[in-house]
Amino acid sequence: MGSRYLLNHIGGEWRAPESGQTRPNLNPGDLSDQLGDFAESGGADVELAVEAATAAMPAWKALGPIRRAEHLRAAERLLEDRAEDFAQAITREQGKLLKEARGEVRRALAILDFTAGEGRRLKGETLPAEEPRTFSYTFRAPIGVVGLITPWNFPLAIPMWKIAPALLAGCAAVFKPSPFTPLTAALLTEVFADAGVPAGVLNLVQGDIAAGEALVAHEGVAGISFTGSLPVGLAIHQAGAPRLLRTQLELGGKNAVLVLKDADLDKAVKATVFGAFGQSGQRCSATSRVVVDVAVKEEFLERLVEQVGALRVGAGADETAAVGPVVNEARMHACLEAIKTAQEAGAKVATGGGRAPGNGWFVQPTVLRDVPWDSQIAQEEIFGPVLSVIDCNGFDDAMRISNSVKYGMSGTIFTQDPATIFEALERFEAGMLHVNRPGVGAYAHLPHMGAKLSQFGPPECSPQVWDFYTEWRSACISY
Repeated sequence: MGSRYLLNHIGGEWRAPESGQTRPNLNPGDLSDQLGDFAESGGADVELAVEAATAAMPAWKALGPIRRAEHLRAAERLLEDRAEDFAQAITREQGKLLKEARGEVRRALAILDFTAGEGRRLKGETLPAEEPRTFSYTFRAPIGVVGLITPWNFPLAIPMWKIAPALLAGCAAVFKPSPFTPLTAALLTEVFADAGVPAGVLNLVQGDIAAGEALVAHEGVAGISFTGSLPVGLAIHQAGAPRLLRTQLELGGKNAVLVLKDADLDKAVKATVFGAFGQSGQRCSATSRVVVDVAVKEEFLERLVEQVGALRVGAGADETAAVGPVVNEARMHACLEAIKTAQEAGAKVATGGGRAPGNGWFVQPTVLRDVPWDSQIAQEEIFGPVLSVIDCNGFDDAMRISNSVKYGMSGTIFTQDPATIFEALERFEAGMLHVNRPGVGAYAHLPHMGAKLSQFGPPECSPQVWDFYTEWRSACISY
């Protein structure tokens, strides 16, 4: 790994942080593997990055969306060529299984492909005028320099679904990734630089809270797109409110799968295991609750526990592992504490429940049964391989329990009744809905969005994303 990846990338140059401080980056599945000491930036680095972005934006805006899309196409080709390097980096620093990391690279490529195609569709409208000999129309303009703050759970795909539309819209950007996944961010920044994106259009500032707060507070930043926790998202929105900072916030989830008495149980169990324990449950759309009709609960639980108990935990590079580590020690302890608290509230451990062996941050895939619907573990996001099984009495009770939380990211139902399916789709208080399939996963051209406290602002990964990175103009021309 080149030493440049340990640095920031500002104005087209790799440079050390002004603070002179660094942060070690460890492999969560193998604590003997240290990837390096990466830049720990602060306000001075953000200042330099915003200055570079501000200087670069006029020429980038003038290029137009079709030519900007050519740079995205070039980046897509480079990413495809370097796909395995990215997968290996994701697995080493985030911990997810190598097959999951490769899947994330494919997702990022799909996002690039979709977004580049939008270069020929970034349109407005022509409209009739009230006066004669007058032409009136609307068009989109980039909002300005944007700050992109991304999490560690998808260190390539989530940055991509922010960077690609920001650049196509004509914005210049300051990208601040999670301090837990700095290598993937550096590799991604290099892809766009090698694709010919001009210096200063995309700037990378590594670091944690100090860099994030400085980016949100900077008067030269027109918008912040953030993916992460609810408390941080609220803090960003509140900090920017006095100057009407535009925000796009994708926040937490407490997602439910509803299994009714007429469900295909084999299909429901398979989908639940995938949704709850894929990527160690570290997804905003992960299945955190499964709400099961009492008529089929015991049969469902028997099949579920058998499959979950057979899942092998191991490092991401272990091709035989089915579940990888959680991202760090704090996340591991948070999962174990949540299990303990759930037991104190009356839940019972059906399988798992403790730390898994290994030189990393491993948690046993855990199923909790008899979970009270209003207990803490049934209401708050865990972000780990912990699944709560909650009893219900019929469809109406299942929907009540599903909608009882403050979040609304994903909603899923298993039933064979067409009328129930369509009623559920109307009644779910969630943004991404699924029927008889896993409650995770989305397409690059469909909105990635939540409801309630899971989302604020326009969706991502869809044509609706332009409502964040651009603003409307109307023009009337008298001839």
